[in-house]
Amino acid sequence: MADYRRKPEWLKIKLPKGFKTSQVVGLLNEKHLHTICSSGMCPNRGECWGNGTATFMIGGNICTRSCRFCNVATGKPLPLDKKEIMDIVESVKALKLKHIVLTSVDRDDLPDLGASHWADMIRALKTECIGVTMEVLIPDFQGRLELVDKVIAEGPDVISHNLETVRRLTPEVRCHATYDTSLNVIRHISESGIRSKSGIMLGLGETREEILETMRDLREVGCEVMTIGQYLQPTPHHYPIQDYIHPDVFEEYRLEGLKMGFRHIESSPMVRSSYHAERHVH
Repeated sequence: MADYRRKPEWLKIKLPKGFKTSQVVGLLNEKHLHTICSSGMCPNRGECWGNGTATFMIGGNICTRSCRFCNVATGKPLPLDKKEIMDIVESVKALKLKHIVLTSVDRDDLPDLGASHWADMIRALKTECIGVTMEVLIPDFQGRLELVDKVIAEGPDVISHNLETVRRLTPEVRCHATYDTSLNVIRHISESGIRSKSGIMLGLGETREEILETMRDLREVGCEVMTIGQYLQPTPHHYPIQDYIHPDVFEEYRLEGLKMGFRHIESSPMVRSSYHAERHVH
């Protein structure tokens, strides 16, 4: 088993710095906003913040689930703060963003699992930030497709839901979520006509054939865009990393995916769900 602290050369992370980074961090602190960039310890936050972009995390920063790969805090969330909607709108305007990504914690504590808050957030951004394109990375809403429909009805440019890993490892790695539930959510998004997207992590112990099978499963439900990145164990208490995958292998999967019919694939060790997300709209 690989030691999570010993990373190969191709996994060196650039620390966030520069004026744009300071501007983004300053606004996030001022508005008390949350990003998956920080909560999820994203290795690309230096690059993204340096370009004046961020993935906003709505619904608070405490998740009701405890997936073994994820660094987001788990516990009892606070009540929804409707003020975060206008705070995000104002931040998007202040940073002059052209493309934004929204994600959220799981809110299994709420009757509608946070779906109405999602819809309100998307609607406000489309009304107040004309011309800004948008990707939303949604939870599975426990497979309740009528709640997914609340997001679809607001018409974001891309709707993403991550499969995270292969079928065999899903029960070990994800909390409450199932492989087939996620596939059904992605199928429903695809059938709506909105561009569908999903992502997986490598290095959890999956085999090459399992990865290719997962990619084929995503294509069968109509998924158009895919991200493939290296799992990085956040702490010794998280799911143990099994392997570091060489960049050449990631490129092989990218080419295989294009042959399968994906419109676009981001595949390299540092790729995360929202990496270069602006490319996935067109």
